[in-house]
Amino acid sequence: MRIAVVGPSYPLRGGIAHYTALLSSSLGSRHSVRVVSFSRQYPRLLFPGSKQTDDSEIRIAAEGAEPLIDSVNPVSWARAARSIRGYRPDLVIIQWWHPFFAPAFGFIAGRLRRSSKVMFLCHNVAPHERNRLATLLTRFALRKGHCFIVHSDQDLADLKALVPNAVVRKARHPTYAVFGERPIPKDLARQELGLGQDENVMLFFGLVRPYKGLAYLIQALPTVLASIDATLVIAGEFYEEREKYVRLIKTLGVEGKVRLRDRYIPNEQVGTYFSAADVVVLPYVSATQSGIAQIAYGFERPVITTNVGGLPETVVDGRTGYIVPPANPGALADAIVRFFRNGSPTEFARNIAALREEFSWDRMVETIESLLPLGRSP
Repeated sequence: MRIAVVGPSYPLRGGIAHYTALLSSSLGSRHSVRVVSFSRQYPRLLFPGSKQTDDSEIRIAAEGAEPLIDSVNPVSWARAARSIRGYRPDLVIIQWWHPFFAPAFGFIAGRLRRSSKVMFLCHNVAPHERNRLATLLTRFALRKGHCFIVHSDQDLADLKALVPNAVVRKARHPTYAVFGERPIPKDLARQELGLGQDENVMLFFGLVRPYKGLAYLIQALPTVLASIDATLVIAGEFYEEREKYVRLIKTLGVEGKVRLRDRYIPNEQVGTYFSAADVVVLPYVSATQSGIAQIAYGFERPVITTNVGGLPETVVDGRTGYIVPPANPGALADAIVRFFRNGSPTEFARNIAALREEFSWDRMVETIESLLPLGRSP
């Protein structure tokens, strides 16, 4: 079968670009695959980070990805659609995560749906910051699809609200094992990061945005430190005001227990951070799913997270981590203390390893293949 995958790819950076590379590679073991990416993903004015390209020494790249789509240039959308149609794909998979791309993706899907089946693979059906315009844009694009894959019940419900008759499958978000098949020795990872060998280490990883709830984790620290000695490593680029977090850390008097690495972490260093940690903490106040949890699982690290979106579908409470209410520093602190006092790292790692097949890329490929007979004919 011939498959075209549309989505960001190296040299663009980030989790969805990594997803494109891993998905296309997995599909390529069974099918002929072509990847179409962006020549420009976001206009500089709308991008809150330092840069959009990946300077990592280790590249996670989709083989032969072609940068054809300029997100704000309709001429490029038409050219991309013609180029994809010329490939004569049986299936076009469009990665969906934000309504900003609705005009481009909706146009391309509309041009291709008569000659190929169009599948939207939804990372987030609706954005974290919702409004009426976002809903209208999302509906415009997704109604051009023949079938869909989502990663959580929340996304399934959001999709059904927009496309009531959608042909859809829910699939587990696969594990990002690309950063390393196994953790590197913890002592070496901690030495590299300047962490003590006997410290209890929590990791908050990834872009810092309001919906990720970092402030609640920082607010939980005084309660945690009243019971146990622990260190919080915050590793990621800030997409909002950094100084408000620095002020909060100082106001609470916990600056000695916080290591702030406020930058985008290159691919070759990701494994070091996760291997150095005892537990990964995701204090999100809203979510559908999280690629960070899947990186943690790739390194057999348990996850403490909140009961929002699809996160409870990923974390098995008491077995692969703990689940607490959102926006609740007290509950978050209790779970962290419980983990370090009573949790068994070996048992958590064993439970996570048992889910390896469930979170495999082969399982994702099988889900995609299972949808093909069900999508409407072009």
